[in-house]
Amino acid sequence: MIRRTLLVVVLVLAGCSAGRGGPAITLTATLTTPVDIDLRWEGAEPGTAAQIAEFATDPRGPWTILEFLPPDRRTYRHPDLMPRTAFSYRIRPVLGPATPPVPIRLTAPSFDVAAPADLSWAAPRSLPGTTGNGVPGGAPTGLLAEPRTRDAILLTWTDTSSDEEGFLVEILPQGAAAWSVVMVVDPDITSVGVQALDTERTADIRVRAHHYGTPSGTATRTTGG
Repeated sequence: MIRRTLLVVVLVLAGCSAGRGGPAITLTATLTTPVDIDLRWEGAEPGTAAQIAEFATDPRGPWTILEFLPPDRRTYRHPDLMPRTAFSYRIRPVLGPATPPVPIRLTAPSFDVAAPADLSWAAPRSLPGTTGNGVPGGAPTGLLAEPRTRDAILLTWTDTSSDEEGFLVEILPQGAAAWSVVMVVDPDITSVGVQALDTERTADIRVRAHHYGTPSGTATRTTGG
């Protein structure tokens, strides 16, 4: 799958990025059952566009991303954990400007045509003439979403930022209340393929030049069992 593979590979690396400024988030972790831990937090860094819940089995890391969350979320449950194990958590804000939304309209049924074997066009790449001469905090421009298969689109844009830590691809399915992060790609990337799920065949999509804010303090709990 185009987007799911990229998401898993890049998210683990993203958790290691350094934050900026002082922490604005206060996090608590509660052992709700012997193998379920509930996270609650207060506060938010100004300009937060999304949040990341991360965990580690050593409070020094390495950190693994559990999920991207909307900026107004203040709770998260980590369920069905390994017994008698210490789990550390932190919440990391994600900041940065996004393109205006672009519509996705994949009207053909997802089962009517065989998927093409060659998906080389979907690999993340930097297109000539779409990077360089950026400014700090610049928003991506010129986003295009081109259907390329029955379920996938090619996204292209221009990078106008000089300080992004990467780009988020975000989708808002028709009728959904909040945007979801479906992919993270490296700095200077300006072309990538995205696979739409059945619920995303009619949706809006955007790209955000992001950087990571300062994470919360670490909260640690040990499971029972």
